[in-house]
Formats: sequence, structure tokens, C-alpha cells
Amino acid sequence: MADEENYLEINKKAWDEKTEFHLRSEFYNNEEFVKGKSSLNNIEISLLGNISGKSVLHLQCHFGQDTISLSRLGADAIGVDFSPKAISTAKELAEQTQSNAKFVCSDIYDLPHNLTGKFDIVFTSYGTIGWLPDLDKWAAVIKHFLKADGKFIIVEFHPVVWMFDNNFKEILYSYFNIKPIIESEEGTYADKNADLKTTMISWNHSLDEIFNSLLNHDFKITSFKEYNYSPYNCFCNTVEVSAGKYMIKGFENKLPMLYSIIAEV
Repeated sequence: MADEENYLEINKKAWDEKTEFHLRSEFYNNEEFVKGKSSLNNIEISLLGNISGKSVLHLQCHFGQDTISLSRLGADAIGVDFSPKAISTAKELAEQTQSNAKFVCSDIYDLPHNLTGKFDIVFTSYGTIGWLPDLDKWAAVIKHFLKADGKFIIVEFHPVVWMFDNNFKEILYSYFNIKPIIESEEGTYADKNADLKTTMISWNHSLDEIFNSLLNHDFKITSFKEYNYSPYNCFCNTVEVSAGKYMIKGFENKLPMLYSIIAEV
């Protein structure tokens, strides 16, 4: 039975199964990535700035493309994910691309027991915090791993987006984190026709909840931005308004699609 108590095992199973499909999908374009194409978007590259020689902890890294891309920019990068399949794939990909990126298999909340050290930057992006029920614990982990002058950087899909049904025809879910969202899905965002059926448990986190989780752990918010597009064509009923910028058809320039935060300790 899918419920909040066993969300970790349910979600881990789903992401283990998704990894194989994602690795060979056009969405992730791994063939070009292996040849040297970066998986990072202009948004996060701008937020990160010059990371050459800096230590970066990348939370919820999936199968490692972004972590390896960070290392290609000169960072000493470590990626973390709770999916054993994703992490084993990431390690294989790092070896294949001769990257010095390292990977750790761990649930985010357990990471202080599975990793030592402090980092210049903790980074996470695109579809990550919705899998975590407790953002106060999340912020505490981020604080734990940052150096005294370190930065936390997040770019994430806007919580308003997650209020809608998959086809953006009606508001189905609350903006606020009032209960877990249990969904079954056929296919996956990276391959909507994949022969795959998964059940997942997620949570919608309002901006209020996100900001206060950081402020309650004495972070100083130094940058906050909202974006009216997604760099990924991962939703239904999208339109490409310009190269690499996608909006929901009928809601062009009306919905916030992303937000970013830079927070310092």
C-alpha cells in the first residue's frame, strides 16, 4: 500500500526503474553528453558563477549528468541520490567520460551519516524538493555541509505548476503542503511513451515553506528570482516560445514556471 510511512521505498523503486529509460531517452541525450555537451542550463550556470576549484555538493543528482557537468567546469563535485540504480549508472558515466566527479548513494536526511566534509556550494535543481516531506530537516542538512562562507543554490519548478493536473486543465492540488500526493503514472517525463508504470509520493512546498525552512536555520537570502518559462519540455501541452524556453499553451507569460534562490550562511 502506498502511504507516507513507506514513501522512501516506493519512490526509490520508481526512480530505480526510471533510470534505465532516462539514460537512453532523447530528453537526456546521453550520447551527446558523453561527447562533451553540458547538461546544465544558462540559468544555473549564471547562478553558480565561476566554480573552478570550488567544492560542490549536488543533492538529488539522479544519474549524474549535472554533477559531471559541474566537474567539467572545474569544480570538485560530489553527487548524491537515494536510488542505487541511478548512482551506479552515475559512477559508470563518470568512468566513461573520465570525470573526477564522485557519487554517494544516500537519502538526503541520512547524508550526514554517509558523507564527511564541508563544501563551498550546495546545489540542487529541477524536480528535487517535491520528493522530501520535511524541508526543515532538508535545510538543516544543507547547513551541516556548508563552509562558514558557503552558498546554497537552488533552481526549481515553481509550486504553482504542481497545483495543476497533468494536462493543465484544472487545479487539482493545493499550493500548500497539507498532505502527501500519491500518484500512479504511465511513462515518464523523459519518455512519455515508455513501457513503465510507477507509483510515487510527493509533496508540494509553498514559497513560504521554502523560505522559512532556510531562514529558520539562519540562512541569509541574497537572491530570489522567478521565471516564466522552463528550459525543459517535460510537461504536457507546452509551446516553445523561443529556443530552449517552454511555456504551457494557453498560459504563456501567465504562470511562474521556475524560481531560484541563493542563500548564504
